Amino acid sequence: MQGNLNEKIISLKKELDQIPIENSDAKNHINALIEEIENLNDQSSGDNSFIINKLKQSIENFETEHPRATAILNDIMVTLSNIGI
Repeated sequence: MQGNLNEKIISLKKELDQIPIENSDAKNHINALIEEIENLNDQSSGDNSFIINKLKQSIENFETEHPRATAILNDIMVTLSNIGI
């Protein structure tokens, strides 16, 4: 399952490369989310529901402007849920 999550993160990073520089706020926000997701591995198995909430908010915010990034974020959220986060 962890490999699947890593693949989705790589896909999201590739999608971010396609977002124009004018949307740097969106890119910075999504990059910060990626960093938090990657850091979940280093944390104890405590309450990580905050990351799911951030993903949900990001999906709502980027849905119209960045549909492909939003789809990948949704996949990541489902994968995290499936691994118990």
